[in-house]
Amino acid sequence: MKTTFSKVFAASLMLIIISCKKNPAESPEHKALVAEHETMMKTHEELEKNHSEMSDDHGKMISAHKDTENDSLHLANEKKHATILNSHSTLVEKHKALIADHKALEEKHASGKISLEEMTKDHEELKKQHLEMIDEHKKMLKDHEMIKSEDSKMLEEHKKEESDTTKK
Repeated sequence: MKTTFSKVFAASLMLIIISCKKNPAESPEHKALVAEHETMMKTHEELEKNHSEMSDDHGKMISAHKDTENDSLHLANEKKHATILNSHSTLVEKHKALIADHKALEEKHASGKISLEEMTKDHEELKKQHLEMIDEHKKMLKDHEMIKSEDSKMLEEHKKEESDTTKK
């Protein structure tokens, strides 16, 4: 009887120990972390796509200005655009680093190197930084569109001036 009780007790104890040592990667919190990482990756792809489009726009802007005389307004607009492009490039690099930090956090939690509490705290900080970067990106896109619009207006005015000069 005593051995049967000992065996049942030992089996129960093992079951408790095993259930307490669940794989952290199977927790709902960890799965939410992984889902958030996927969202960050998609956001990053969009950042890089927008950056590529900004670079293309900048090249088009410079090309369109090559026929204009040394117009200070065009040059100032190009300079503003180049500044936004550089800032956006920096933002893309910061976001890459954030994604790497997030992936490292995911791996640390999956391996059990950090607790759920620590993972949650660190994740919230990274998520806050991510949201700040998204806001910064939205402002850059808005500024970029404004510069493109100003440039289009200037080019139209320049063409009109050339046309008026040719007619005289």
